[in-house]
Amino acid sequence: MSTATVASLPCFPASQLRIVEANSTTPAAHEFALLETWLGSSSALELPLHQIECRQQDRGRELQRLLLQAHLQQRGQGDVGPALCVQREGGEQRYTHRRLGTRSVKTVFGTVQVVRMGYSRTGASSIYPLDQTLVLPARSFSYELQRRLIKTAVQNPFHESVAATADLTGVAVCKRSLEEMLRDASRDFDAFYQQRSPETATGAILVAAVDGKGIPMVKPGSAPPPSVRRSKGQKANRKRMATVATVFTRAPWVRTPQQVVENLFRIRRPSAVDSPAPPRAENKRCVGQSAQRQDRRHSGSGPRDPTP
Repeated sequence: MSTATVASLPCFPASQLRIVEANSTTPAAHEFALLETWLGSSSALELPLHQIECRQQDRGRELQRLLLQAHLQQRGQGDVGPALCVQREGGEQRYTHRRLGTRSVKTVFGTVQVVRMGYSRTGASSIYPLDQTLVLPARSFSYELQRRLIKTAVQNPFHESVAATADLTGVAVCKRSLEEMLRDASRDFDAFYQQRSPETATGAILVAAVDGKGIPMVKPGSAPPPSVRRSKGQKANRKRMATVATVFTRAPWVRTPQQVVENLFRIRRPSAVDSPAPPRAENKRCVGQSAQRQDRRHSGSGPRDPTP
């Protein structure tokens, strides 16, 4: 080894080396060492790339789960002292009964355990300060996992959404839990758009679009069985028409005929100079309606239209 090479190596104090050596005994460090050893083993060197990707992803999730678990342990138990004082309308209330408990939370990396101190009193629900510090949801699924599930569910059927999330994160979620998440998320729909202040529109073009699609409906178990013979006008399937409309403004997108043709047929990959990015939609609003029940979801600030 040359002198220049030796001089370029970083020098760490002995205290830092001892910290690194001590951290190597943690479960996460042990899992990483096992993964690194397996990748360099003779059996792994004979596997095709796609099998290496699958196994490394599975073991990588466990590594990240262990790292998150270690982080939660470092956050403490939320012990604020022998009693917790809470200000209520009737005055100050003291929660003096302490009890240490464990809660399981499903995250995008897997299930972790949160050990936290609970404070309770007669006639009141328990309070867990660590839950408020970590902003833990009431459900056993983390907010990030719920966000990914809901984002997938609004684009695909429930069973496909659950399967896709399990394939990407390794976390199994039942379809009923996903349905409950969607119902809870839809409650904040109107309030979310009402608190938004519309931006000043600069686009000169008003765009409106409407699309409809038949959606299958699941009848409850208490529903009467369908009749053998259908009446006049009754459909054989169990679908309802769902209509979605959107309206927004945008600036004109001036293009040459050649750019329009290339955009339609994708003859070649357009460059930033030849085909600039199209103007973005401004103040976009969406409306959804399901036939027969007239269930609507709107994004405007005005009242809903009561007409069918």
